Amino acid sequence: MAKENLSSSSMSSVLRAYAAPIFIFFLAMFFQLFLLPRSFPPSHYDVLGVKMYSSVDDVREAYESIASQWDSDSGEARPADFIKIQYAYELLTNLVWKRDYDVYGIDESVHIIEELEKQYAVKDFAKVKLPLLEVVSYEPEREGFMAFTSQDFASKFQDSKPWLIQVYSSGSNSSAQFSAAWRRIVDLLDGVANHAMVELGDVRLVTYLAEKKPTGQVFFRKGLPSIVAFPPHCKTADCLIRFEGDLSTDTVTDWFATTVLELPRVFYHTKETLVPKFLSKVPPNKVKVILFSQTGERATPFVRQAAKDYWKFASLSYVLWREEDASFWWNGLEVESAPAMVIMKDPGLKPVVYHGSGNRTWFLEILEQNKQLKLPQLRSTTSMELGCDARGYSRAGFDTATWYCAILVGRQSVELNKMRETMCRVQDALSNHEKSDETSKDPSVAPAASAHTTKRLSFAWLDGEVQSKYCFFYVQSETSYDTCGTRRAPIDVPRILIVRYHRNATESANAENKSSKWPKTVWQSEADDVDPAAQLVVSYDGPAETPEIIKWLSKMIEDGDNKNLPFYRAKTPELVPESAEPMRSGVPRSVKATQKVLSIWNRIKDYLTDPRVGPTLLLGALLSAGNVWWTRSRSTQPPVQTNQPSSNQSDNNVDEEKKKREQRRKKAEGEEVPASITDNEPKDAVQILSSGSDSD
Repeated sequence: MAKENLSSSSMSSVLRAYAAPIFIFFLAMFFQLFLLPRSFPPSHYDVLGVKMYSSVDDVREAYESIASQWDSDSGEARPADFIKIQYAYELLTNLVWKRDYDVYGIDESVHIIEELEKQYAVKDFAKVKLPLLEVVSYEPEREGFMAFTSQDFASKFQDSKPWLIQVYSSGSNSSAQFSAAWRRIVDLLDGVANHAMVELGDVRLVTYLAEKKPTGQVFFRKGLPSIVAFPPHCKTADCLIRFEGDLSTDTVTDWFATTVLELPRVFYHTKETLVPKFLSKVPPNKVKVILFSQTGERATPFVRQAAKDYWKFASLSYVLWREEDASFWWNGLEVESAPAMVIMKDPGLKPVVYHGSGNRTWFLEILEQNKQLKLPQLRSTTSMELGCDARGYSRAGFDTATWYCAILVGRQSVELNKMRETMCRVQDALSNHEKSDETSKDPSVAPAASAHTTKRLSFAWLDGEVQSKYCFFYVQSETSYDTCGTRRAPIDVPRILIVRYHRNATESANAENKSSKWPKTVWQSEADDVDPAAQLVVSYDGPAETPEIIKWLSKMIEDGDNKNLPFYRAKTPELVPESAEPMRSGVPRSVKATQKVLSIWNRIKDYLTDPRVGPTLLLGALLSAGNVWWTRSRSTQPPVQTNQPSSNQSDNNVDEEKKKREQRRKKAEGEEVPASITDNEPKDAVQILSSGSDSD
């Protein structure tokens, strides 16, 4: 009984020791016997009984040999066998199909075999309609598509534009069916990216663009046509991006715009969500652009490119046109039908509507003409351009000594929007005054109208809450908190200011000469740290009516031009850079994570079809088993007895000797050390002379 227990415990210990090699061995057998055969089904050459990559003549000869022996009346004849043989014959005798199958493993019509087997399951094989495959001859050059080969590939990649490339086969039915969608994609990418097509016959270039298995074999995971792209400023395959989705115009253009160009998305809104989710969230300094679509397709690449290029000036949104909402859009925006483009600028202004669909040039021209608000916002990025900055110059030119800026100051409110409408009417009135006849011109309006025409008078509005320091600098009164800073009470009082800028060329030149000749002291730096142009600010206290505001502006400009006003200079506070609207460009993080996981899974599947994995696992199992056997055999061998002390014994002896010496030394320190012959002579010493001494 004890022997049986000892034997079972010994067997279990052996199994535990060899668990890893056994597991690897069974994994290798499972891969080699079950997984790998499924990845390599019988080829069409096997169906005909010829060697792989046999010539067309050999294939035809093998087929004729099988056909001569085939008897439809025999009971062994099955339609399924005939379909497989006929399919293999038609595929391998077509030079283009044979090339695609031999080099790239492409067999896009293989599903026909299963379909025909079901169709002719109980019929005579002689009733099968021949041929099984329809021959396709696809030539993109005749349709005007640009194609290039490996010889001119490098010369084409000279500019910095991105590239969209389609890899196709002249005998591929899928490539021919994709032709219409490719035409639409090319039209949508006009001006945004370059495009080209590469035929599978150019093996060198196709190998550069195609995917590769761990064994180095070139293949196309999604079949044909295959879409690849090179991002801007990319010249090598390291940055090549491959399209993995379903082939359609919408999916390809959206992938290219989002993944390759990293352009922002332009979202759709309904009549219920347009105001709360778009119009109310657009910053007040931007133009609102609404695009009405009849098809509901996603924003084209050039629209998304425009949304990125004009994001400082405008925000874009889409609306799907529905007939049941036609009256709503007509009453609200005067949109009759789709497609249409609506541009909304300042509050109170009538929207600008453009009906019809145009090309990229038409769209960009309209956007460029309407990108600015009629009454622009005074911001850190616009102050110099508007001429409303004491550190800059007038819009009329560098030689202009005196210029003006009419600024509407206030917090975001209904009152501010009403005053913005009024200031827009003031600008229109001044523009129309210069265009009117001389007899109908009002002399009291002439100074302001002339200054506006010659660009010496600019108009702008300032957010008194965001730019609180700038607002308090100009509005210095007891009621300034009604206009500037954080709202403390439900009172908003917008104010109209006119700022007179005057640049004294002589004084500025003297100041520059002094600063260039002598180093500044602390007191001189504080005194000279002022704006080069003097400012005089006057606030309007009259009624909010257009004629009264115009007369007041004309009076201020007339006095500023004709009277010798004092030259006061100060340091204007810096405008606070306003936060930019977030641009959600490129692929979202969640989508990137999904794509990464999918890429890893595809890589794993590629390794599962690698025939080298099985032998590698088997070799690993053998090496692991050998290592276990060697370790166990070493542990069971008895130690060898020798006369010579081992190195460990020698080390132990040395350690023991050191310990003994240390103990003797410590013991000697506690005892009196006897005098040696070299010590000094003791006091009670007696000299004993020998018989042979000199004293005798």
